Amino acid sequence: MSRVLITNDDGIEAPGLCALAESAVRAGLEVTIAAPAAQSSGSSASIMATETDGRIEVERRTLAALPDVTAFAVHGGPGLIALIAARGAFGEPADVVLSGVNHGANVGRAILHSGTVGAALTGALNGARAMAVSLNVGMDPEQFRWAAAADAAVSLLPELMAREAGTTINVNVPNIDQPRGIRESPLAPFGIVQMALAEKDDRYVRLAVEELPLVATDNSDAASLAAGWITVTGIDSVTERRLDLALS
Repeated sequence: MSRVLITNDDGIEAPGLCALAESAVRAGLEVTIAAPAAQSSGSSASIMATETDGRIEVERRTLAALPDVTAFAVHGGPGLIALIAARGAFGEPADVVLSGVNHGANVGRAILHSGTVGAALTGALNGARAMAVSLNVGMDPEQFRWAAAADAAVSLLPELMAREAGTTINVNVPNIDQPRGIRESPLAPFGIVQMALAEKDDRYVRLAVEELPLVATDNSDAASLAAGWITVTGIDSVTERRLDLALS
């Protein structure tokens, strides 16, 4: 039985986290939940935490829908959680890190900023296979299909497990009744939301979130998601690029 760490960046109380854990339990996986005690969206792979005398606060939790699953609320972000989990903070290190289900899509190269993706990449960097999964709820959803997104993610585990340790995939699920299927898709040039400078003076700046149309680049993850596909993208953490410097 595979050991699975389930985390997210929306916090321990997020419905997407619970749905993902429920689906993993139904699939017969050995599940441990460790998620931020508070909202940590946009934290990327940060390992910042709230510390007292060098100690990171961790609270045991019992989730109503999963009373038999070991769960922890951590006063730190998802990247930190994946890192300390790999060091044995919550028991035997996991074979698989599942991060999500995120409230909102994570597509395009802007996934660099995502705590959901950051946790998956950190888990993979430390020897696990990992998956980030997100539900494209848009800005004003009428319904949330958390369970469908979670089931889609778990259905992809055999594909993930067939690959070497360190593999990370990024999965996005449309918030519709009948997705068209699953499509492997390259990253869009940016994403579907971006931060804009709404106001500034000498003492502060105020940011606003702007939603971009899901039409970027034919066959990209953003475009395929907009067309009703579940998108799957293999991603890597930091890699080097050869510069061939003209050094004297």
